[in-house]
Amino acid sequence: MSGFEDIKEHMEVIGADGVHVGTVDGIEGDRIKLTKKDSGMGSHEGHHHFISRGLVAGIEGDQVRLSANADVAVTFEEEEQG
Repeated sequence: MSGFEDIKEHMEVIGADGVHVGTVDGIEGDRIKLTKKDSGMGSHEGHHHFISRGLVAGIEGDQVRLSANADVAVTFEEEEQG
């Protein structure tokens, strides 16, 4: 497994349970910026969400695996300001 610095654009972000959480759009500071297409529905739609570095368990191939299951990890997502 690799570290946070090995995360690249277009990698899939998955929960500890293997469920898709999002796709990496980039890294901003200590957070993974997810693509807008994975932003959800309703008021969450059409803007970026961020995952904290602290939730990253490791890198496996082209996937970023989180330490929390997907349904829990999304509750920790931060929304884009503005």
